[in-house]
Amino acid sequence: MKNPQKNVREAALDILEAVDQQRSYSNLLLNSFIEKNHIKGPDTALLTEMVYGTIQRKMTLDYYLAPFIKKKLDHWVRNLLRLSLYQLVYLDRIPDRAVIHEAVEIAKRRGHQGIAGLVNGVLRSIQRKGIPSLESIPDPAERLAIETSHPIWLVKRWISQFGFEKTKEMCKTNLQAPVQTARVNELKISREQLLDLLEKEGLIANPSPIIPISVRAVKGNLARSEYYKRGYFTIQDESSMLAAYALDVSPQQKVLDACAAPGGKTAHIAERLENTGEVIALDLHEHKVKLIKEQANRLGLQNITVQVLDSRQANKFFPEQSFDRVLVDAPCSGLGVLRRKPDIKYAKTVEDIYSLKKVQINILHATAKLVKKGGVLVYSTCTVDREENVDSAEKFLEDHPDFEPYPLKLPRPISALANGYYVQIMPQDFGSDGFFISSFKKR
Repeated sequence: MKNPQKNVREAALDILEAVDQQRSYSNLLLNSFIEKNHIKGPDTALLTEMVYGTIQRKMTLDYYLAPFIKKKLDHWVRNLLRLSLYQLVYLDRIPDRAVIHEAVEIAKRRGHQGIAGLVNGVLRSIQRKGIPSLESIPDPAERLAIETSHPIWLVKRWISQFGFEKTKEMCKTNLQAPVQTARVNELKISREQLLDLLEKEGLIANPSPIIPISVRAVKGNLARSEYYKRGYFTIQDESSMLAAYALDVSPQQKVLDACAAPGGKTAHIAERLENTGEVIALDLHEHKVKLIKEQANRLGLQNITVQVLDSRQANKFFPEQSFDRVLVDAPCSGLGVLRRKPDIKYAKTVEDIYSLKKVQINILHATAKLVKKGGVLVYSTCTVDREENVDSAEKFLEDHPDFEPYPLKLPRPISALANGYYVQIMPQDFGSDGFFISSFKKR
């Protein structure tokens, strides 16, 4: 019988290879691999830790490996060394000899005796001599970039926008595992009742200190709960929950969710409408629209209509002034969710930020026409970059004199961070995703 930990390490290597070679998203790959291979319990935790940890710390690991590698390596060999070094440096519970033995065995199976010898030599040299010090990097920005595995262009950009200390705090927070949070469906159950039911299932969660209808997982995976299937709650980050609050909806209103998939915010709006009125949810892709329908059915929501449509064309499809509220949760660089999708930070470029800003402005321009007089438009992103956030909001107001800033309606203590009509949440503020929300009212 095979050692399950050996399987887990090989699985981790397969996932790392797919992320690098095929540009696959680590979170999607990991979830599908766990389901397909029926990986359970401690093996799930170990696989997740090794995959995310190795990706999160890739630049640091490469810095540590550099003095010990004298020639060009096959891609999978470098990933095997990264994976093994991650365990040696960051995981206390696995003995070094077990890590090195498994790495050598994988190298033999995937390559040949020569590669196995190289892997063994590199890891034993590191074990003997120790990893190089980061203190030898003279430039503070470059040292921070290597220490926290964030591209140097991004670290310098953040330092210019937020200052060194705030950037350092954010980069360090991005290396921490995110807490799983869920939004209670109050049409079916109260938060207190849900916490009791979860406890009876052997899952432990605490009330969120920042969102009155949110819980934070302490033990167990809430998505595996029977009560998730029954539609008692939705897995959603707490920052993301704020978009529906900002819309400030009332029952019977008609709301457009312009970039809706996978449907977490759509469902939250529908719940806040108390299953009255109508939420029209748009997305560009058929398979993503299906996810929104599935959410609505699971939660028992009858006030959601979904449609495949490019929201940049929404003003050609819907009559002007036909919505009380419009949410534009725009496509963005995703730099606020690096704890959940660590591979993003290595793939993004500054050009991406500028091209996404054009898309964001175009969506805002098209959907602004659809807001009724006295109605509200909310613009949000899951990024922290000023260009996509405050600059886009200011540009919108400049281009649309028929709109004015509208004070954000958010729960405390988040409302204390708001700058009138907008708020920038950093990952280190509450342990939630980096997120931006702004609100405008049509005169």
